[in-house]
Amino acid sequence: MAEPQSQVHPAPQPDCETPPALAHPLLQRTLAAFSYRDFRVLWFGAFTSTVGTWMQKVAQSWLVFDLTKNPFFLGLDDFLGQLPILLFTLVGGVVADRHDRRRLLLGSQYIQMAAAFTLAALVFFGHVRIWHILGLSFVTGMAQAFGGPAYQSLIPSLVPKKHLTNAIALNSIQFNLARVFGPLLAGAALYFGTAACFGLNGLSFLVVIVALMSLHIKHIRQADPKPMLQEMKGGLTYARSQPSIIALTVLAFLTTFLGLPLLTFLPVFAREIFHGEVSVYTYMMACSGAGAVIGALVVAWLGRFKHMGLTLLIVQALFGALIAAFAMSRTWWWSCVLLFFAGAALIVVFSMTASLVQLIVPDHLRGRVVSIYMVAFRGGMPLGSLAGGYAARLTSAPHVLAVNGALVSVVALYFLVRSHGVREQ
Repeated sequence: MAEPQSQVHPAPQPDCETPPALAHPLLQRTLAAFSYRDFRVLWFGAFTSTVGTWMQKVAQSWLVFDLTKNPFFLGLDDFLGQLPILLFTLVGGVVADRHDRRRLLLGSQYIQMAAAFTLAALVFFGHVRIWHILGLSFVTGMAQAFGGPAYQSLIPSLVPKKHLTNAIALNSIQFNLARVFGPLLAGAALYFGTAACFGLNGLSFLVVIVALMSLHIKHIRQADPKPMLQEMKGGLTYARSQPSIIALTVLAFLTTFLGLPLLTFLPVFAREIFHGEVSVYTYMMACSGAGAVIGALVVAWLGRFKHMGLTLLIVQALFGALIAAFAMSRTWWWSCVLLFFAGAALIVVFSMTASLVQLIVPDHLRGRVVSIYMVAFRGGMPLGSLAGGYAARLTSAPHVLAVNGALVSVVALYFLVRSHGVREQ
């Protein structure tokens, strides 16, 4: 039986007047999705909130390492923040297909805002303990497990399909621009204490809440909703029937599992390899984020093109080599250069993988199938961080990253040879 149609919207139309910033043909191609009002509104709201989130991430990682002096707790904090995504994102995908995606996102923002303000208060009054941080990371992850599928499923409702790859790349740009500005602003705010970073993050959620409330889209209820487990099974059945979806999902998991510890261990490199303080860490984060912005701009300019899957695998092999080179570097400026190019390669891989999944999936199954992809994509982060943190206790963070980088390249070479539907996309 055909799945019931839900969340079907008319194709978005561009604004009557092209924004002045998009007058140049090159910019019109690179920033095509910005010609749609709702996408612009959500982009700027999400960007402000993500800046706050990166401010908190920097301050929180430094606080965890300062409290414990143990890289294992860096991995554990990341694991607990991402664990709910492993446990509940599939449910969140079904909910995103059944209910108003905008309302789900609003609820997610309220919970994350409350968690940020709670941590700010605990630090400000001197009562913070490591278990407070770990517990609030789990609560934030719970909110993201339901907000993530809703957000990813909402984007195709804001732009036509021909500009979907561009919109996904521009969404990556806002995330990574925030990864540049967030750590730099965190470095300034940390002069006033880590509580300032957490409090500013809480305030940043107000901007995206206002943006969500101002969107012009309307929710269309399912005509004949099925029981939740049956709808979840429908999404899983469809994903299993598409070899390319399975391959892209496996690829996303292995890339995040092996590649994201590069960012998790940056505080260790800043303090123990380069003997610096938090400013060194923030500069390293900014270098990675700047590279990611450039990578996302390239993907946005390219849009949908032939041999996207082949390009994705080649860039992933290069990403693995960059991780290994960074792990072995002991020269500050060279490490920053490697981080820049690794950030660019990482976001090219992520943007192209997400674009291919979104282009393959029909809208009425989007929430469920995207949630499966997100379980792999986001689930690889905590598992990789936890495994990497444990391995770093037995050896060292540089050794772990060197091995991970080599394995990332091996995974890319495997899919280049065997394909499983990725190379032909």
